[in-house]
Amino acid sequence: MKNKIPFALFAFLAVSVGLYPIIYWILEPTFGLLATKDAAVLQDAVWKACFYTHILFGGLALLIGWINFLKNLRIKNPYLHRLVGRIYFASVILSGVSGLYIAQFATGGLISRLGFSSLSIIWLFTTVGAIHAIRKFKISLHQRLMIFSYAACFAAVTLRIWLPLLSLIFSDFMIAYRMTSWLCWVPNLVFAYFLNRKVIGDTNNLYSLNQ
Repeated sequence: MKNKIPFALFAFLAVSVGLYPIIYWILEPTFGLLATKDAAVLQDAVWKACFYTHILFGGLALLIGWINFLKNLRIKNPYLHRLVGRIYFASVILSGVSGLYIAQFATGGLISRLGFSSLSIIWLFTTVGAIHAIRKFKISLHQRLMIFSYAACFAAVTLRIWLPLLSLIFSDFMIAYRMTSWLCWVPNLVFAYFLNRKVIGDTNNLYSLNQ
């Protein structure tokens, strides 16, 4: 029971933010972070294609990725576990590559570009590594890398926590955004590292987070 409440909150945040990109198709074209972009960037066809690819498939990865941490699903319905995993993998590739491109135009200059570029590379690297591991039947390595992968994916959630908080503290959006470009994912990976260490001995089953 003690693990179910944090997991439920974790799932709720993932689903809520995973659905968030829908807003960009409902509200004005300059909604949210788009309001900070130069007109030249907003009118660039390649940037726009990459931006919408990034948020659409990144949202999908976030929306479904947490499902594969359900132990009972993996045991009772391995087909669904694999299906979700394949959709997650394809979504990460599309979102990660397009995210790496738009990171080069990140608001806040070099600090932000490096932060978001690093996030995209780590997200892609851990996800591809996890798929490679499972194809080699290295289940434990696959599970550990997937925890890191989803921790990077969860940056979409933590960004929306850090950015308003830091904007309030510093009363300066640009300072807050530069800090958030790193804080949205570095603590997540630190948490994933300690989570992996904690559950590594759980009867060879790392996906017991909701027990």
